Amino acid sequence: MTNAFLLTSSWSDDEQGTLLTFWWHTARGPVRQHVRADAVCFIDADKREKAEACAHTLGWPVRIADVPMQSFSARPAAACYLPAGMVYRWRDVLASQAIVAREVDIRPTDRYLMERFIYGAAQLMGELTADAERAFLQLSDGRLKAGERHASLPPLRCLSLDIETSFPRLGEPDRLFCIGLYAEGFSRVLMMDETRAGSVSADGVIHYLAGEAELLQALLHECQQFDPDVIMGWNVVQFDFAFLRNRFREHGLTFAIGRDGSALEWRQSSTNADRIFLHIAGRVVLDGIDLLRNATFQFESFALNDVAGHFLQDQKLLHGEQRGDDIERLFIQDKTALAEYNLKDCELVWRIFAKADLLNFAMERSHMTGLLMDRMGGSVAAFENMYLPRLHRAGYVAPNIGEGYHAQKSPGGYVMDSRPGLFEHVLVLDFKSLYPSIIRTFCIDPMGLTEGLLLDEQALADKRAVPGFFGGRFHHQRHILPDLIRQLGEKREQAKKAGNKALSQAIKVIMASCYGVLGSEGCRFYDTRLSSSITLRGHDIIQSSSRWIEAQGYDVIYGDTDSVFVWLKREVSDDEADTIGQTLVQGLNQWWQQELAGHYGLESFLEMEYETHYRRFFMPSIRGEETGSKKRYAGLIRNAAGEPEMVFKGLEAVRSDWTPLARRFQRELYRRIFLGEPYADWLREQVQALLAGLLDEQLIYRKRLRRPLSAYQKNIPPHAQAAARLEQWLALKGLPSRFANRGGWISYRMTVAGPEPVWPDDSPGSAADYTHYLEKQLMPPAESVFQFTGDDFAALAGLQLSLF
Repeated sequence: MTNAFLLTSSWSDDEQGTLLTFWWHTARGPVRQHVRADAVCFIDADKREKAEACAHTLGWPVRIADVPMQSFSARPAAACYLPAGMVYRWRDVLASQAIVAREVDIRPTDRYLMERFIYGAAQLMGELTADAERAFLQLSDGRLKAGERHASLPPLRCLSLDIETSFPRLGEPDRLFCIGLYAEGFSRVLMMDETRAGSVSADGVIHYLAGEAELLQALLHECQQFDPDVIMGWNVVQFDFAFLRNRFREHGLTFAIGRDGSALEWRQSSTNADRIFLHIAGRVVLDGIDLLRNATFQFESFALNDVAGHFLQDQKLLHGEQRGDDIERLFIQDKTALAEYNLKDCELVWRIFAKADLLNFAMERSHMTGLLMDRMGGSVAAFENMYLPRLHRAGYVAPNIGEGYHAQKSPGGYVMDSRPGLFEHVLVLDFKSLYPSIIRTFCIDPMGLTEGLLLDEQALADKRAVPGFFGGRFHHQRHILPDLIRQLGEKREQAKKAGNKALSQAIKVIMASCYGVLGSEGCRFYDTRLSSSITLRGHDIIQSSSRWIEAQGYDVIYGDTDSVFVWLKREVSDDEADTIGQTLVQGLNQWWQQELAGHYGLESFLEMEYETHYRRFFMPSIRGEETGSKKRYAGLIRNAAGEPEMVFKGLEAVRSDWTPLARRFQRELYRRIFLGEPYADWLREQVQALLAGLLDEQLIYRKRLRRPLSAYQKNIPPHAQAAARLEQWLALKGLPSRFANRGGWISYRMTVAGPEPVWPDDSPGSAADYTHYLEKQLMPPAESVFQFTGDDFAALAGLQLSLF
């Protein structure tokens, strides 16, 4: 028996049927396993004879058998077994005969593993034989069973890859300059240089090749020699592998980078042209940007330089708008410097993966859901991998997309109208994992909904069923998801205690997605009786909790999905505030336990926590109105070191579409107001410095064009106007367009001549429009809070009202 971790999977059809191929990471090295298994889909059992007649007429190898399962409409089911490549054609044939086929779209490899509860880890049973030509082991006709997540295995062998190319120019072909490869203790740059072809740099790092074809063949050789389990990079699929794939095709070469010498497989999404799926036999390709997003990291920009600055306080050797020109210059004049730049990018990616623990996150997610490590997004697939085998064992076939109830639209999370103002001593009380807790407490579950609807109305009074919304009701005992949520929660607590942050974060993402997939029309279990029974129940919980808190003598000034903001209405010390917060959450949790036990016979898993004490708190109003804003506030807390610290949510200080001037100004102004420090003279100095041109470096906007520039035809926004002027400048210089065929980021200033880009040649451009910055960047955040301090911006700034 051999412990193993899944790297890649694929399937193909031949004369004998469907062949599943799994690649495993083991202590003995990589293992390729072949398994014979038909694809499966389900039909209603009363349609079996008609379906068998269709298969016989067509001469198709379809075997149909009754199974101890039923559909969500309580009709007995039959299973159809056939080669995977025929499944969709079989579905269409059945549809022409008014026969519905279910679970057609489950990948045969996913089904094979999930039905055995194999999630990432497995135990391989059978004889392993060495491949005569390649450095891997072969397992044929072996068996699998679920393995232990903590089974001892050596670390995955990883390799960071980055390519450098020419900057795209109109009418000129792109050129590949070099390929960087990096791992701990390994550095290699494959550099194109006809004059030094065949030679190696003194340190053995740079290998010079005569041309592109030789460069590509050298890449394949290095990969086979190093034999990585994982290839990591930055935008590595969309750019690096896309570029390399095109180059291999243009040179008539096979991109044979698979562990068994097979070619890279490439597929473009039918719904999103920018989404690419690639498969390399036995090798996983991980993109740092995608993994960070899946792990819920958020950055203004996911550019490598910006993320490296955040995690590593390090940066690329070349950066900025001129980087493309600098790379070409180095390729011509200083290839050693270009190699250093190339290798530095590889190293930064490697270090970011280590610092953010991205590899462990990808592995832990695979252990929890069965998703392959490189499967980005995939919330629906992750949910189905966990849910389907349990559903099948409970005797049900999953519905198709669109079969659920959706006549009424499920609302989003509850957001209370806020009370605008400047407050002292506001507590934030937060429900821990509210939506998963609602699912668990109120027995919300796709199968539980089906079972609940089979019960009569008396079941609600007898507490055999739990009421939902939009006419839904859920069986009190017959359900799957609540127990699955419980197991995930327990595993997360264990991960926290063990200090396994990657596993804790992976489970957090999975648990949070359980509501999302039930509310997604792309999920086969989408039914608004499910999603509304979560969100509307959340509305009721926040509103009921607010009424209970106000009955204790406090005011709830805001509520947001799973939190309430409680104004204490009197002066208290930090210790007193903490005591009140803890008392409130204990009392509220007890109240919910009593309420739910009495009304529904349910055990409450709702858990309110005391989160924050804001010594001072500001809730702005909507500009020009008396109504309070939502999801926007600022507060003063005392951090772990006992120092005062400002917290901003949704305000200018944390919004990337505002200038550094506005963000810095708001942070400092509010800090002074909250701490009771004088701010009138400081504000006047800031305005004078702006008008004197001393703050010009802080006037830059940075915004993204989300469409090609040509798409902006009417009411052209300032950032598009600036991009158009930059395009004109690039054309005059004979440089390639940046925005003609796609969007992108543009940095610009507002000048007396209108929006101007930050010019690449460092020319100063037109004079800044200081009136714009006063009116649009300084005055709004100041007047928002001055509404409650009684100050006037123009008066404090010492300006004539005519300026405004």
